[in-house]
Amino acid sequence: MSESDVERSHGMHVLHDGPRQAPPLLLIHGSGASSGFWGPVVPALAGHHHVIRVDLPGCGQSPPAPSYDVPAQADRVAALLDDLGLRHVAVAGHSSGGYVATALAERRPDLVGSLALISSGPSPDALLRQPFILRALLAPPLGPLLWPRRSDAMIRKGISATAVRPVDLPDDVVADVRGITYRVMRTVLRQNTAYIAERSVPERLAALGVPVQVIFGAADPRWDPSSANRYDAVPGARVELLPGIGHLPMLEAPETIGQLLLDFTAAGATTRDP
Repeated sequence: MSESDVERSHGMHVLHDGPRQAPPLLLIHGSGASSGFWGPVVPALAGHHHVIRVDLPGCGQSPPAPSYDVPAQADRVAALLDDLGLRHVAVAGHSSGGYVATALAERRPDLVGSLALISSGPSPDALLRQPFILRALLAPPLGPLLWPRRSDAMIRKGISATAVRPVDLPDDVVADVRGITYRVMRTVLRQNTAYIAERSVPERLAALGVPVQVIFGAADPRWDPSSANRYDAVPGARVELLPGIGHLPMLEAPETIGQLLLDFTAAGATTRDP
């Protein structure tokens, strides 16, 4: 797959795929990840959409930023969409990328036409005990020592620990993850927790009144899969639980995720038609 356009905007590395005149679809990655995590689903999506991917600040090929709180992240994305002259964009977020997507809709409802959240935990109490390798890498006393010494094999093992099916991680995606500093990662995780502790994601979504799709792996090792049921409180939300899938559905079942997103955005477009 080749990107049709790459740019730097508002401190973020931005990738564009598909025709610019097609309906826009923004993809936002989660913590400790990059735009490359969406790679397997982009070809299918770009056949129907102008697909926009961002590396959030401090991740992938984007430089660090002064603030990593969720509203600040959303404001950067809003500035990008303003520059592109886009409105009523379909936005999909993976894991904490779903929080940035939600905050974007809260702060700039004119920009967001629909929201798809993939593996986005609803509130802190739904977080499971994390795989050992992640606990070692992300918390003192070992974290600060191990993080800068991560090998490619350790990074692949850490990412795969959140999946159930085998995942293919290209070298450039591993390099994206290696470039994230321990300080940035810890700060992002702390800010994400603060956002969902202040108000749960289902409660935030229920107040927005936009079409919502929620996708969870039924075997997610990071978030309690049963917590997906909390999104039933969002009026009209579609909630999909994928059997035998972990925290990385885009990598574990890209065909399924691509089709779910296409079906959802097509339904949203029909709803908006006069």
